[in-house]
Amino acid sequence: MGLPGWKFSLSYEWFGVPVPLDPACRLVTSPFFSPLVLGALRLLLAVYSLITTITVLAFESVRYHDASGFLSYFTDLSYIGLVAYFWASSVQTIAFALRGQKTYPLQSWPRILQFLHFLLYTTITVFPIIVTVVFWSLLSSSSTFATQYSAWSNISQHAMNSCFALFEILLTNAGPSPWTHMIPGFLLLACYLGVAYITHATQGFYTYSFLDPSKEHGFLAVYIIGIAVGYCIVFTIVKGICSLRCRLVARYGLDSSEQVPPEALEQWEHVDVEQPKESTTSEA
Repeated sequence: MGLPGWKFSLSYEWFGVPVPLDPACRLVTSPFFSPLVLGALRLLLAVYSLITTITVLAFESVRYHDASGFLSYFTDLSYIGLVAYFWASSVQTIAFALRGQKTYPLQSWPRILQFLHFLLYTTITVFPIIVTVVFWSLLSSSSTFATQYSAWSNISQHAMNSCFALFEILLTNAGPSPWTHMIPGFLLLACYLGVAYITHATQGFYTYSFLDPSKEHGFLAVYIIGIAVGYCIVFTIVKGICSLRCRLVARYGLDSSEQVPPEALEQWEHVDVEQPKESTTSEA
């Protein structure tokens, strides 16, 4: 009777959600900042990204009367992910700091919410980099900096987005995402293709010109496969950088708060799961 529940629990372990969750408090600490300063910096990024999203949506609604396609662009969707992550992480970090650096709320939340937070972390460290590379290599044009608004919005959404991701990758104690997170991230990218073509069917335009089969013909498949391969490459590079940063922090004692013992990295990357013991009593 207890075996199905154990298997379901094991699936969370595979996706990087151990029990207890984050005992070294890596998600809410930094090698370079105190928890309170880290919380304040995350809150600053949360406020800036939210203001940017609201401003872009309002400007497109009032000036261009074109807000209906706002949620059809991967740039906007991934940027909303940044907004959500920095608000969530800032709340967790500030709560951790105010509690005297013992625990933070996420550690006691349902495991599905813990998993979603970890997955959100994975997406905001990978997707913004893909957005930046694709935009500046395929989509930027003379209109990118044509006006003050376009210059600011493009820099905010297509350059600073990767800076926000690098902040989490390089300046926090958050460990590398497990390999299993590559699967849901890949599925999210695949689902976005559906969004793009649904947008064309319902609103009559392609969100990105390279998705137009009438123009790209055989190259369309090349672009799609290229982005999929690029996603795997970026995911691997980000994971490697996070692993290297964690090892350097542990080796050189850069974490003055001593929240991250050297063995914590192994605990993040690999969770030993005990086999279920035979129960001497029946379970309902």
